[in-house]
Amino acid sequence: MGTPEFPNLGKHCAVDDCKQIDFLPFTCDRCNLVFCLEHRSYIKHNCPKADRQDVTVVICPLCAKGVRLIPDEDPNITWDTHVNTDCDPSNYEKVTKKKKCPVPGCKEILTFSNTLKCRDCLVDHCLKHRFGPDHKCPGPKKPESNFPFMGLLNRSRKEEQRPNKAPATSSPKWATNFLNAASSVRASAEASMMKLSNEISQKWQIAKDSVGQSSGNSGRNGEIEECPQCGAKFSSVTTLVEHVEKVHERDGNRPGGKKVTVDVCPKCSRGFRDPVALVEHVERDHGGTSRA
Repeated sequence: MGTPEFPNLGKHCAVDDCKQIDFLPFTCDRCNLVFCLEHRSYIKHNCPKADRQDVTVVICPLCAKGVRLIPDEDPNITWDTHVNTDCDPSNYEKVTKKKKCPVPGCKEILTFSNTLKCRDCLVDHCLKHRFGPDHKCPGPKKPESNFPFMGLLNRSRKEEQRPNKAPATSSPKWATNFLNAASSVRASAEASMMKLSNEISQKWQIAKDSVGQSSGNSGRNGEIEECPQCGAKFSSVTTLVEHVEKVHERDGNRPGGKKVTVDVCPKCSRGFRDPVALVEHVERDHGGTSRA
């Protein structure tokens, strides 16, 4: 077998009557034996394990379920296991019983091609009894009485049908209740909107005051404060006031000196030499009045 260079090349066929050397042998995936080209199929070499991967299903006569037979296992054992675990006789009628037309006396079996659902009662019927008069259709379902609007509507209709029970000018009770509910909802909405607008206006005023104070402390719009007496410039009002008190008031106490008075804005701490200019500043920038 083989050649001097390749002594293991090729194998004999496993069939006793063949034993042919094949340099490209075939290995059976069931019995794992080697065969030649002629005997490679299951039937040619009579493979004893040819049905190992086959799927065989038996229908149970008790529950109408499919039972798969396991290879290399006794079918009786498989059957006993199914009967003791999965078998349910109540499922037999669900599987075998075919749906028929519900009309009394009709034995038509409902299938995909001859089934039609009624639009009113929503029940499947055959083509022969598809119309309402043919299967005595009760009609569409009545609306549920627990729905509040329908209950009010029914009561209003009953009150209108009663003669001499209420004056003609009086509105139905359900309409009065509906208007009262709408009025209460509108009042609560208006109160909520009024409260929201007041809160927004308060927050806006607080924000404006804080911005005015912050801008006043650092000089309005980045302006540099100037001393009205000597023309010296300062970055803040506090420094200007200290300068006036130390220099010009001291000079004013001397003979011939003139005392200068600087008024400070209570809102933004900006200094003014003229009181009239201070009043105009308060009215223009802070929304005040001269009287206040």
